[in-house]
Amino acid sequence: MTLLDIVRTTLSDAGEVETSLPCQLTTLRPASTRNGKPYLDVEFSDGSAAEKLKIWQDSDAYDQCRDLESGACVQFTGRFWRNQFGLNIDNLQIRVLSETEAAALFSGTPERRAKIDGDFAFVESTVGAMTDPRLRMLCQAFLREYGDRFRRAAAARSFHHARRGGLIEHTSQMMRVAVALKAVYPSVNWDLVISGVLMHDSGKLWENDYEPQGFSSPITVLGELLGHITIGIELVNRFWRQLESEAEFVAAGTPSRELVREHLLHLIASHHGQREFGAPVTPRTPEGWMLHYIDNIDARYEMLSATYSEKGQVAPGIYDHRAPLEGRAIAPLPAWTPASL
Repeated sequence: MTLLDIVRTTLSDAGEVETSLPCQLTTLRPASTRNGKPYLDVEFSDGSAAEKLKIWQDSDAYDQCRDLESGACVQFTGRFWRNQFGLNIDNLQIRVLSETEAAALFSGTPERRAKIDGDFAFVESTVGAMTDPRLRMLCQAFLREYGDRFRRAAAARSFHHARRGGLIEHTSQMMRVAVALKAVYPSVNWDLVISGVLMHDSGKLWENDYEPQGFSSPITVLGELLGHITIGIELVNRFWRQLESEAEFVAAGTPSRELVREHLLHLIASHHGQREFGAPVTPRTPEGWMLHYIDNIDARYEMLSATYSEKGQVAPGIYDHRAPLEGRAIAPLPAWTPASL
């Protein structure tokens, strides 16, 4: 059972579950109440979700946990339940994981590993099918050099796909949408859109990277100074210069290499859609608008899915608010089924 499964169970009518959970203590710090009662303030994750927990001094787990440090990998065993203050674990027992167990934790469940592998394979095959050699070679160079980091980075720090491996999930789903739209809008330059899908968030490898052995995403100086849009633009320009020694890359053809580069940079610069949302420029081309809306579709759908998974219902079919969605999410309408005879 994953932490996300536990979250869903404790938010449901079932209310509680007794289980064991391998996880990482992403944050562990001593604290005390205003009355001076000591406790440990813990945040933990198994890659599927993150939760916070207070371990009080009078708990057996306090002595088990107080000598550990942030980043320790452990197994929580106990009865998980929730109240208005958040997640609780009764009869909590803690065991430090072995190196082999910790490696398995960061690799994810077999289902999770299969999904990441499938998403990455889809991205590689979609990129490999592009006909414009300049865009195809640029994207392949990026995947060769940064494939491992791309597979573990998050798409955001909150809101959507804010988890280890979230960026490859977001990117691959956007590519599936782009491929599905090809037949509907055949005049669009889909090689350019697919390149934009891959590279628009490439700067998040520095803004939202995950440690190779960790479920936390450290803040970096480069990410804070420049942000992922600026980093992505610089990344495209670097690969473009490097590839100019390749015969296939500089082969004669139209449109010109420089025009292709400028249009790809525009997609990265404009994908947020509006200046107030951080876009240096707004979309000015069909491909720019396609990228912006495909990005928004997948991000919003993920936010709604997370709302249904993580939030309780404040009334039948009405979920508690989850930022940044406007208002409360409503349960989706089921597909029509005929009445049984």
